[in-house]
Amino acid sequence: MQPTKPAPVAGAGLALLGYGLFSTHDLLVKYLGGFYAPVQILFFSVLLGFPLVALFLIRNPRTGSLWPHHPFWMLLRVLTSSLVGVCAFYAFSVLPLAQTYALLFSTPLLITLLSIPLLGEKVGIRRMLAVLAGFAGVLIVLQPGTTAFHSGHLAGLAGAFGGALAAVIMRKIGQREKTAVMLLYPMLGNFLVMGACLPFFYKPMPLLHLGAASLIALLGFAAMICMVSAFKRAEAVMVAPMQYSQILWAGFYGYILFGEQLDTTTLAGAAVIIASGLYIVQREWQKKRTLKPVLSNITLRPDTGLRPRLGLLTLFRQRPGEPKQ
Repeated sequence: MQPTKPAPVAGAGLALLGYGLFSTHDLLVKYLGGFYAPVQILFFSVLLGFPLVALFLIRNPRTGSLWPHHPFWMLLRVLTSSLVGVCAFYAFSVLPLAQTYALLFSTPLLITLLSIPLLGEKVGIRRMLAVLAGFAGVLIVLQPGTTAFHSGHLAGLAGAFGGALAAVIMRKIGQREKTAVMLLYPMLGNFLVMGACLPFFYKPMPLLHLGAASLIALLGFAAMICMVSAFKRAEAVMVAPMQYSQILWAGFYGYILFGEQLDTTTLAGAAVIIASGLYIVQREWQKKRTLKPVLSNITLRPDTGLRPRLGLLTLFRQRPGEPKQ
């Protein structure tokens, strides 16, 4: 099988399409969140996503053994993914879409911080200042002292932290674990954990809502395919920033379907967070520009195991013996 030829514009376009699909995915999560607990939405979206993953595994003749090389780290990633899935689904259910995205955009900042104790990486003064600026943007979004801080904001921040932790674990073990393993175990974990909690939250679902849950699974899978194709065609510096386009989808969907207004405070905070994230992208690119992206290290979405996050530190392979940046 011939390697995919580089096509930066096509890669960026596929990334935009992928994140657009993810935004529609989140729109349906918000819609169902008005009727059901996040546990129930997550359980059925994972359950209905299994046939798609089974097709992926069947079509991959080199899957081989699915036992992880790092059981402890895989278990931690599975537990983190389950917690993050619930937090993200809950935040989308109770917060405006744009505000939720602004909080989740802090994930790359947290990845930078967590890479220090977990990966032993050194973070220079410029990247650390970018992280601090990003957190200032989070404070602008939250408006402490003027806006009531409630469980939705806490869930959004917990989702960002958990997504960052999952990304760093991916960086730590992704070189040895197979893509199928990284895809399947979070889904199985979510299925088992959410299934155990489901009796406490279950409400009967009409056919329309089951169809929406099925569409959530389908959109997540289709978006994952777009993102994998994007990273095959373009460098991470072209693909990763496309996630920030979701703030536009949030403004469009939020206004048209939920009557949400994009207030200037949320926009200002999101702009600061995005600027700091883009600076981190640029610094990572400058330090590792001679290295190729590693597809097996793409961070997968914590709710179904299908969604790549802006885990910038997981996108580059470090050469043996190369000093850490």
